[in-house]
Amino acid sequence: MPMLPVVPEVQSHVLAEFDCLDPLLSALRLDSGRLKCTCLAVSRKWLALGTSAGGLHLIQREGWKQRLILTHKEGSITQVSCCPHDEDFIAVATSQGLVVVWELQLERRGRPERVSVSWEHRGQTVTSLCWDTAALRVFAGDKGGKVSFLRAGSSKLGKGSAFVIFPIQTITTVDSRVVQLGYLDGRLLVSSLSRCYLCDTEREKFWRVGNKERDGEYGACFFPLSRGVTAGQPPLLYCARPGSRVWEASFSGDVLSTHQFKQLLAVPSVPLISYRSEPHYNPAQKSSQSIAFPRLLYFGDQNLLTWTDSAIYVFTPQSGQVLLWTEVKDVVEIAVYRNEVFCLHGDGRLSHLSLLSVERCVDRLLRREAWSLAATVCVMFQHAIAPSKARKSIPIDRLDHLRSQLSVTTHLDLIGQLEEVVAKLEPLDSASSSRRSSISSHESFNVLDCGIYRVISRRGSQSDEETSSLVSQSMLEEERLKEFSFVQEEEQQQGAEHDPQSGGGLEVTEPSANHQFHLPLSFRPKHSRIALQAVRDSVSSFVKKTTEKINTLQMNSDLWPRPPDPKDGGQGHVEAVATTVPFPEDVDHEECLDQGNAETDLQDLITATEKGLSQIQDPLVLLDPACLIETLQEWIPVLERVLGPEPDLGLGKQSPAGEGHPGVKETEDAANNCPENVQSEIPSSSPEELTKDGQEEGRTGDDSPQQNGGQEDQREAQDHHRPDKASAEENLRVWSPKPLPPDLQAHLTQLATLYLELDYFGDPVVQKERGVVGVNAFLRRFFFLLDQERVRRMCLLGYGDQPEVHTSFMEAMLELTQSSKVVEVIQKGDLLKSLRCLRELQPWSAPMLLAHLHRLYEKHGELAVRSFIQFYPTILPSDITAMAKHSHFLAYLDNLVQSWAEEQRLSFLGSLLQPETLRQDWLELALTHDAPQKSDTLTTDGQPRWHSHFFSWGYGRLLSLLIRLPADLASKQKMSETCRSHGYWTGYVYLCCELQRRTEAFSTICRLDDMSLLEEPSASNGTSPSLTNGGSAADHIQTEVTPENLVLRLARAVGPDRALGALQEVGMQSDMELGPHSTLVCELLRVAEKRQRALIQTMLERCDRFLWSQHA
Repeated sequence: MPMLPVVPEVQSHVLAEFDCLDPLLSALRLDSGRLKCTCLAVSRKWLALGTSAGGLHLIQREGWKQRLILTHKEGSITQVSCCPHDEDFIAVATSQGLVVVWELQLERRGRPERVSVSWEHRGQTVTSLCWDTAALRVFAGDKGGKVSFLRAGSSKLGKGSAFVIFPIQTITTVDSRVVQLGYLDGRLLVSSLSRCYLCDTEREKFWRVGNKERDGEYGACFFPLSRGVTAGQPPLLYCARPGSRVWEASFSGDVLSTHQFKQLLAVPSVPLISYRSEPHYNPAQKSSQSIAFPRLLYFGDQNLLTWTDSAIYVFTPQSGQVLLWTEVKDVVEIAVYRNEVFCLHGDGRLSHLSLLSVERCVDRLLRREAWSLAATVCVMFQHAIAPSKARKSIPIDRLDHLRSQLSVTTHLDLIGQLEEVVAKLEPLDSASSSRRSSISSHESFNVLDCGIYRVISRRGSQSDEETSSLVSQSMLEEERLKEFSFVQEEEQQQGAEHDPQSGGGLEVTEPSANHQFHLPLSFRPKHSRIALQAVRDSVSSFVKKTTEKINTLQMNSDLWPRPPDPKDGGQGHVEAVATTVPFPEDVDHEECLDQGNAETDLQDLITATEKGLSQIQDPLVLLDPACLIETLQEWIPVLERVLGPEPDLGLGKQSPAGEGHPGVKETEDAANNCPENVQSEIPSSSPEELTKDGQEEGRTGDDSPQQNGGQEDQREAQDHHRPDKASAEENLRVWSPKPLPPDLQAHLTQLATLYLELDYFGDPVVQKERGVVGVNAFLRRFFFLLDQERVRRMCLLGYGDQPEVHTSFMEAMLELTQSSKVVEVIQKGDLLKSLRCLRELQPWSAPMLLAHLHRLYEKHGELAVRSFIQFYPTILPSDITAMAKHSHFLAYLDNLVQSWAEEQRLSFLGSLLQPETLRQDWLELALTHDAPQKSDTLTTDGQPRWHSHFFSWGYGRLLSLLIRLPADLASKQKMSETCRSHGYWTGYVYLCCELQRRTEAFSTICRLDDMSLLEEPSASNGTSPSLTNGGSAADHIQTEVTPENLVLRLARAVGPDRALGALQEVGMQSDMELGPHSTLVCELLRVAEKRQRALIQTMLERCDRFLWSQHA
């Protein structure tokens, strides 16, 4: 990684992108080529998105959830504006010049309604909308220069206001197109292509701002003065001028000064902080910029924001400085709210940016665990990180934690640069003083020898109150400790009463009942929080060590008791445990023996592993499968002996019921005492419940149009959740039972994964004869040694016919990722936040990401699967096939293919067909899900029903691509038979034409009774001709297959005379009676043919004369 450049100290703010709105656009279907976002507006509560189809999507910003869709039949949405003082009103302008004011009525839970409509701008494009800051009034300006306003009626204004028709009034018509409108305190600001105008709407007076004209799109806005020494003064105006200049004018329109930003912009752009790409800073970029600012917006805290199609600029006009400018590609429109920026790009994509100081940006990145990006920002903006004031939000310990989170293998250079930045920070004492921001200026402190900070307050009575509160809190903590000691004493006394014959064995592990639980803390000062924290730490450490010692004794197999006598009523369990506890020297001796055996076994494993590696490095062994398997067979027994599961002593099999059995109780206690990350994850529901749920889903699907796919989904749900025997017999081990050296771990991973990939396991009967475990059992035993990515590919390619292998793999990955913070977000049920957290984990590890996606799918079902396309190609369709139901997989595949450009979809779908047999499988899936009933498309004898090709197919676009893919003759024939058997006639006709089976195609067209199928290969796009040509089904019903229609078709193609001659040759009567309409058509065709011949003859003669004249 190259050295990161350092941004100058003057750059204190950045634009950062933390949220990704791509899943939101995907859920709204606004990421397709047909439907796009055209405009946007933002308020405290809403994000409004106008579309090219005339829809207005209202997104609730809290959670990014869609609440409403407002439709308009008057054209696409060109402008949208939210009312600043009442978010229940939204103004919309369409491409036909209609201006509509909507009242959402969310508080009264009513339906949204149009409370005001204006056709004042009919035929013109509305270029700007602006709300009155106090009244329900909307100002609109169009391309012709007309400015008008309309009032919004509302039920909030009274009972009779709904019956009052408010007038629509034209305010003025300026000399050119309206670029931007602004309103504040009774005055309207109009910026056109040539100049700015100020209008007093109450007195109906107009002023021109300045005397000089301009030519082009230049914005203007009001600038309220509500901060600092200027608070209470009249607002200012800022009007853009050519050459990166901005006029500053008074509220009456008098120009006060001109701000020149051309030279101030001769600095490098501040990098955009985004998860999409690494920050880029070019120090050599220092050329001046002469820019026309198309819009000006009041932004954040006394700032101005403007933009071009390639950059965003933020100014502080009061000081005449450039706060920052950042390169952002393809910007079309921007909406702001406080310090947030929403950008609409040319390709329909949305960006959500925030203006933050560098310290706050790093703080938010650390909270989101974007470690590499946070470290990059710290290095590039080290001048903003180094000062002591930054310690309030970025303490040194957080930077140390950030450094520990970076990977040494991938971020080695970044770690070095970050360490240099940390070295430049203030010393520890000064940094500590900055961290103690709670100590005010009238307090002092000194450091005692023991390291305690003593705060000396000069507040009088307030310090006494704080001291008393501190004393009371310390007393409460001491009372808690006393209660804890009393509980310990009671437990010990109860244990002594239940075990009177314990003797001296109990004295080793239990304190005396007469001795109180006490920790000698003679140095402890009274009423001190720091000392109290030390007490808590000591107590917790003591309890932890005692618990570990007790668990060690209980886990020893020699200490397991014999079954109690039923006559004792289960009381003999405690006595047996007490009498079989060995003395400490015996326990130490056994531990030494176990340690010696473990070292010997580990050395044997190292020797066998090195021998196996040296043998497989020989090409003669590596290229011979038999020799390779023989080498691994010699190594496997050593692995089983050293790292295999412990043999089952069978203590728990004597009592099937498990009641009152000490062996069962002991096993449960040992499982509870195991570390949390070693225990396998317990499924949330039993297989019987899952199977029942799958049956209910299948039963529900029987009543739907997708009856033919419901039973498959039911069987599929049972297959996904069917428990296998190996899972019940073999414990899943994702953590190594013994500590292994890193080099040995790598060698074991190589050999174990190779052994699993060779697929030596074979048939279960052969496994028993050979004495080897099955593939699923081996995977569960030694998963902690396997390469996760190679196992993932192996489950999909090598063991596709054994779903239990993939189930075990997913179970292991779910347990491995259980401690991730993403799991907490997923469990909360917010899909967008979960996807955002997953995107922040880049670069992705496919197995880890697959585990999180599996959780998302279990939580949200098909909705989650549709959003998985953003993780391609890390997650492939084969992964989704193994995870999701068939119907959900089809939705994923359709979305994935449609996310590509139209000209690339066919080739992209072909690249996914690995192996080629997937084409037939996917075709049958698409034909059996979200499809019409067979009884509607097929007759009892298997022939096409009349006009049955007009039925819609849910995955018609995917079907059209599948049948158009290149394939061999046998595959095409099989596909055509599949289409015929399911009644997909447009696809069947298309395939018949490709296979040169014209007789069958013509017969099918005649039975469908639609001549338009002869003209255009509509089957190639998977839709009915009515949908392709934009007509209705009634238009095609008229094109019945009759001899008269055939004659007319033939006459249009070759001429009436040749058509009648051809019909006579095939045996049809030349004097066949034609209707009046057909006779007239034939006569007109003859006349047109004669005139066309005459026209061609005339043109040829003229060309001939011209050429001869040029030759002469």
